[in-house]
Amino acid sequence: MINIQSVVNYLQTETAFLSEDILIVLGPTASGKTKLAVALAQIFDAEIISADSRQVYRGMDIGTGKDLQEYQDIPYHLIDILNPGDRYNISAFLQDFEEAFHVIKRRGKKAIVCGGTGFYIQALLESRPYMYIPVNDDLRSTLESKSKEELIEMVLSKSPPAGYAIDFNSKKRLIRALEVLFWLADNPSDILPVAPVYKATIIGLNPTVEVRRERISMRLAVRLESGMIEEVKSLLCNGVTYEELEYYGLEYKYIAYFLQGKMSYADFVIKLETEIHRYAKRQMTYFRKIERDGTKIHWLDLGLTSSLFPEVSD
Repeated sequence: MINIQSVVNYLQTETAFLSEDILIVLGPTASGKTKLAVALAQIFDAEIISADSRQVYRGMDIGTGKDLQEYQDIPYHLIDILNPGDRYNISAFLQDFEEAFHVIKRRGKKAIVCGGTGFYIQALLESRPYMYIPVNDDLRSTLESKSKEELIEMVLSKSPPAGYAIDFNSKKRLIRALEVLFWLADNPSDILPVAPVYKATIIGLNPTVEVRRERISMRLAVRLESGMIEEVKSLLCNGVTYEELEYYGLEYKYIAYFLQGKMSYADFVIKLETEIHRYAKRQMTYFRKIERDGTKIHWLDLGLTSSLFPEVSD
């Protein structure tokens, strides 16, 4: 649990939050990000911009953990802006974010970014024009069949531009790197857009593994009881396909498997819970990568408590 006044005091005395563009609240799933962001927004007269790649979709509420009731009277942005079945990407996020940010600034308020999609958050802090290079599905299909060693050899045969960092440890990122390199070779005269870079204070929540696992398990049980499977059935009735559900991952992917009879209910619950735990671990890995790349994250002491101010927990 977190003592809000302790966080406020820390922000005011140990960071440059008040003079910077945005405050970012990040952490893995089930860490309490939304409650903390809302509490801070109430104190600092701020509005919240979501940095979640799935909460942009209408009708995908329980599975994405929108928990809209937690926002109370705090305005929020980049939630429920697309219909299910549409595709969202990093370039669209950056454009939508810039619009939301300027709306908030015109109102004379602070902007608090809240979310767990590390790639989106990092894109706000660094100039990364190669994110605007489009996906090439045909090329990806060809490259998927190759081993990581073959992909590395292909990358090394190219001439990456200065400043373009490539992660050689991930097959997925090697494929994306080749997608970028092929596009640059085919479009040498094209000028890529440059997104704004925001000055930010970042605070992070990182419960212990034991606490995180307990919260994830409890939250999954609550969501299943609250109608998460019925939510997916509704999406199917409204024209979303099983293939599209798989694209949205985690809850939607495994509920789709269950509804198609590919998994029993018991196996589906066990598998989904396991994958959510793995996802939370990947989120923390990415946040640590952001730190290694030179960005400061102020990790909060989750042991601070007080009866004088409201506490935040999941």
